[in-house]
Amino acid sequence: MGRQTLSSIALLLPLFASTTNAASDPARPRGVGPEFSKFYKDPATFTCISNPSIKLDIARLNDDYCDCPDGSDEPGTSACAYISPLSPPRPSRREPGSFDETLALPGFYCKNKGHIPSYIPFTNVNDGKCDYELCCDGSDEYESVGGVKCPDQCATIGKEWRKQDEARQKSLSNARQKRKELVTESSRLRKEVEDRISTLKIQIEGQTKKVDALTKSLVEIERAEKGKVVRGAGKGGKVTVLASLAKERIQELTDNVERVRKERDAAKGRVDELEAMLKRFKEEYNPNFNDEGVKRAVKAWEDYAAQDWPGPDAVRERDLDEILKPDSESAIKWEEFENVEESDVDVLYQFENYLPDSIRSWVDSKLRDLRVTLIENGILANPNTDGTESKAVTDAKSQLDSANRELENDKSELTKHEEDLTKDYGPDSIFRALNGRCVNQDSGEYTYEHCFLSKTTQKPKKGGAHTGMGNFARIESVTVDEALPADGKGLGSGERIALKYENGQHCWNGPNRSTTVILACAENDEIWKIVEEEKCVYRMEVGTPAVCGVDVKKAVTPEHNEL
Repeated sequence: MGRQTLSSIALLLPLFASTTNAASDPARPRGVGPEFSKFYKDPATFTCISNPSIKLDIARLNDDYCDCPDGSDEPGTSACAYISPLSPPRPSRREPGSFDETLALPGFYCKNKGHIPSYIPFTNVNDGKCDYELCCDGSDEYESVGGVKCPDQCATIGKEWRKQDEARQKSLSNARQKRKELVTESSRLRKEVEDRISTLKIQIEGQTKKVDALTKSLVEIERAEKGKVVRGAGKGGKVTVLASLAKERIQELTDNVERVRKERDAAKGRVDELEAMLKRFKEEYNPNFNDEGVKRAVKAWEDYAAQDWPGPDAVRERDLDEILKPDSESAIKWEEFENVEESDVDVLYQFENYLPDSIRSWVDSKLRDLRVTLIENGILANPNTDGTESKAVTDAKSQLDSANRELENDKSELTKHEEDLTKDYGPDSIFRALNGRCVNQDSGEYTYEHCFLSKTTQKPKKGGAHTGMGNFARIESVTVDEALPADGKGLGSGERIALKYENGQHCWNGPNRSTTVILACAENDEIWKIVEEEKCVYRMEVGTPAVCGVDVKKAVTPEHNEL
């Protein structure tokens, strides 16, 4: 057996026999643990534990020679160390031809007073090495082979161990408390989802009724609008037709005024330029120069400049500016005339205004229904053949579209939440509280990130693109068999919950990246170790309070892997 296996056995066996019982029992032979003392009580003979037919004189106990096939006569020596379930069978000296199968004892028992009793492999007895990790009292090296002496270190080792164990127990207690808080938080989050589902169902029921009502209303409005003539430019009753013609004529006049004004401004600019030229000519010509043509030109300019020409009228210019502004206060509000609802039938049957109130609405309804019927049967022309819609129809359609969008959004959200309730969030749905929470760990040139039930990522420290190592796929269980580090930050041995992340970024000349995140109990969420087991296939060891005290076999059933 290896030291790791025996160490595990030592922790599992009931080694803590009471002090009272130990004191009352006869002294046990060297290397015998308290749970096997009953086989060594006879002061005269010894019966092989697994082979009761073989009895030996008590003097042959621990005589450094293997007499029992199961090695039980040598609990304090290494004489039977060769016996192992993994080793080929060897013949026994006492019974030639017979074969042993397995050791009856787990190893050499170290009392380790002041610390934890333990078993050490028989191969380690008197091997000239001090195995303080298992036998801190040094009793396994009682013959001082090669002059090696192993003083009892249990007091010091035990004190340090108890100090570390106290810290471990405190951390474990904190981790369990945090797990309770996570379970409570998960329950609260689930309750929120359930409440939201209830609210959405009520909203959807109300929205469905609203959509049905708006659909019916739209049909009624569209039918009613057929009994009206809501005209735009150039069509409709007298008011709208006149308004359309007036608007076109005024727009034409406005455009011409603006064109003439621009032409006037351009001509004035040229006149100003010519006047300036003539003025300079008068000022600079030589009156002594006897040129009749020049003299006549100067005289003409003097007569022109002496006339009283009217200057620019600022008030008139301001009025023109106001008229030409499309959004001025004085501008005609054409929409007030263009959107006048004037039904031919309404004009024809205005006599209903003289009817009593008790029958007026009935007559009005019948008249409109009559017009719609005539239109639908082709007797009257449909006033909306140009494809235009009235404001009432447009508004009704807008309200219906908005209500339909709200209904579809609510249905989509309801589906998402209902799927969430069926999603596997692990034991006690605890990962619901951790969903999306991320932890990071530096390793070499990269920083690795694990986001619970979301993704795993590799980030270069020196900058550059991040690499997706996988997206969450499922929760499964794995079996691990590893030595637990002294600080407790490791997987140890047994069943563990694992989170599987697949379909990450494609690996050059390889598969898409994937990561198996194996979880173990810890006070805080933290990444302990990252290993690339195969090309672009990663294994990440993560500590979290979420799995403390969880029975993995009961909690996880889908898939199982051996690691």
